[in-house]
Amino acid sequence: MSTFREVLRPSWWMYLIAAFMIPTIILVMAPINLILGIIISIVVYLLIVIPMFATSPTITVTSDELRVGKAHIDLAYVGSVSAYSGNYAVAARGPELDARAWIFLRGWVNPVVKVEITDPQDPTPYWLFSSRRPEELVAALRSSRKG
Repeated sequence: MSTFREVLRPSWWMYLIAAFMIPTIILVMAPINLILGIIISIVVYLLIVIPMFATSPTITVTSDELRVGKAHIDLAYVGSVSAYSGNYAVAARGPELDARAWIFLRGWVNPVVKVEITDPQDPTPYWLFSSRRPEELVAALRSSRKG
């Protein structure tokens, strides 16, 4: 049973940007065939939007595991956990980033969560990944480790 679940869907403005393809394609196709331009523009929009929506990664915390996208780690190997937003998130993603860290960032999500990895066999010092609800995620990780 999961104690936390979040799907990192693209922001509304990404769907809006994709929608700008519709009038562009209609304008290009209008001299040839207006109806065909409308049909092609709708098909292209759907070919952009459906994969964006369908392939959105999920973050899940269960009683024994943290899963971010396809990566997962046993909570026994999770050390300190912290959430960053604003300028602190920018610093964590940029100048303070360790090259050995495992990162899973989404450009449309500003806050990040940093999870220290305590596995002696793992050379990765920490995971850094995007989350729209970082405080809830940190609380879920802390309570799952104690339980």
